[in-house]
Amino acid sequence: MTITVKEQEAILDIEALINKAKTARKLIIDMAASDKGCHIGGSLSVIDLLIGAYGKYGNDQNSSIILSKGHAAAALYAAMYVFQKITDDPSISYGKKDSLFTGHPNHKIENIEFSTGSLGHGISYGAGCALAQKIKGTKGKAIVIGGDGELQEGLCWETMQIIQAKSLDNLIYIVDCNGAQNDGFLDDISPINNLRERFESFGFNVLLIDGHDIQEITDVLNYANSNKPLAILAKTVKGKGVKAIEGNPNAHYAKITSTLSTRWKRGIR
Repeated sequence: MTITVKEQEAILDIEALINKAKTARKLIIDMAASDKGCHIGGSLSVIDLLIGAYGKYGNDQNSSIILSKGHAAAALYAAMYVFQKITDDPSISYGKKDSLFTGHPNHKIENIEFSTGSLGHGISYGAGCALAQKIKGTKGKAIVIGGDGELQEGLCWETMQIIQAKSLDNLIYIVDCNGAQNDGFLDDISPINNLRERFESFGFNVLLIDGHDIQEITDVLNYANSNKPLAILAKTVKGKGVKAIEGNPNAHYAKITSTLSTRWKRGIR
């Protein structure tokens, strides 16, 4: 079978995104080895989704990429760095006094529109951005990346109602479904059942994907539906890429040694 030039370019693009994700994971691990540590588990689960989002929309001046689960700021900084949206390596000063690289997204950093982390606020910001694009008549989209634990916040569902009422079909809500939160597994704390049906009841088109498959993430972000907002439910693993902490809710936040950082980075393939 002959591969066309266009197909070859697509393969190279995916390989480039995969390599960016590997580099970003190593940066996150380095941030966990900082003086303060970081929310490593959720940062490692969400990084592939951020890489996919920046790969698709990072150069679209009309679109907004919003990380709603702001405690995973280490992942946001890492993704922005590998896409050259920031010039300073965030792992060098992350969490240090007077550093702009704070534990939640810092809007003082160029290309970060909102300081998020009060859970539920990111999707509200995204709805506002999508509505503004509608009013201006531009083609931009609002891409919001949140977490499944965050969906326990009532504000998320109040915003879904507004999204439906205003027909915000230019909004994409990507949910990092790693099944865990600060205190343990969602199913042990406050299960969120029938998530697909819930989103559909608010007028969303819903797609389920593997949140660590860059090809699948890229494909689904290319999905076009002009009539409905899109919810992407991405199945992920907390701590993905570091075997020692994968799937462990206790890895929600960690401060590690430089020796452990070196060892974990060697394991990123």
